[in-house]
Amino acid sequence: MRKWKSYFRVILFISIMTGILPAVFGQARKMTTKEYINKYKDIAIKDMKSYKIPASITLAQGILESGSGNSKLARKANNHFGIKCHKGWRGKRIFVADDIRHDCFRKYNSPEDSYRDHSRFLTQGQRYAFLFRYPITDYKDWAYGLKRAGYATNPRYPQLLINYIEKYHLYKYDEKETRHSRRNRKSRKSRKAMAYLTPVISSFPKVRTSMYGRPILENNGRRLIVVKSGDTFKKIAAEFEMSTHKLLRINELKRKNILHPGELLYLEKKA
Repeated sequence: MRKWKSYFRVILFISIMTGILPAVFGQARKMTTKEYINKYKDIAIKDMKSYKIPASITLAQGILESGSGNSKLARKANNHFGIKCHKGWRGKRIFVADDIRHDCFRKYNSPEDSYRDHSRFLTQGQRYAFLFRYPITDYKDWAYGLKRAGYATNPRYPQLLINYIEKYHLYKYDEKETRHSRRNRKSRKSRKAMAYLTPVISSFPKVRTSMYGRPILENNGRRLIVVKSGDTFKKIAAEFEMSTHKLLRINELKRKNILHPGELLYLEKKA
């Protein structure tokens, strides 16, 4: 019996010294959501000040998309937001099964790079331009806006983000802007909004024009248009010979929603 105990102690000592046990336990233990928030909140706040995306939204998306940092993409590629390669991506890549097939996802050197690329992805993408009209503290409009812009296909995506934000009080990080940056943002509100809302028509291929000469674009096989000044749901519905109710239903909107120039509206539902 003593011989077996001595043998076990030797094996245990060797395992600890060679890192076998730490590796096993390290793989078994997953990061908690609270640990994830504490680890990445400062990055989210820093990017909020640079890119004007609510820190609460960034953190909630990171939690949801990466499983609080435990997903395969997050662990092997530092990709915390599920951003795919897309056309023009020249960085590192990783192929992961997604939606039944193997898709190409972006691979980063660090989580910080992933957070920064996520911010650039939103600020440089025409489809997200209208989001920057919302106050930085209005996480609900941002959550629903991301869904409308096509960031995710899950119909519950906005509510999932909101649930994380409210459960973990992530909205408190949206107040971390300095007084100076708030004054700056307020004084430049109109000019900055227009800069973000200028349509980049080349972002989507043009398939034809409407009876009034409006460009009709295409995204993933779905026709869409860019909202212009003076547009209303009723006018757009009439222009494309559909009911206002149908237009609202396609875009998951309500009559009380306000249209902003530069916003994207789809003309047909997803297949």
